[in-house]
Amino acid sequence: AVKAGGKLVKPAEKAFWGGYSGYFADPDGNLWEVAYNPFAPLGPKGEFQWNGF
Repeated sequence: AVKAGGKLVKPAEKAFWGGYSGYFADPDGNLWEVAYNPFAPLGPKGEFQWNGF
């Protein structure tokens, strides 16, 4: 995001729920959260595979 003109607002860090979360602002000033959840399995094409859905 930073290489594309965005601004790092908060570097990713370990979250209370066991994953990681961080924030950046795009060139227009919109705030985005990027999160990684190690407990959310991904399918072969990268799609979410929630149990029961």
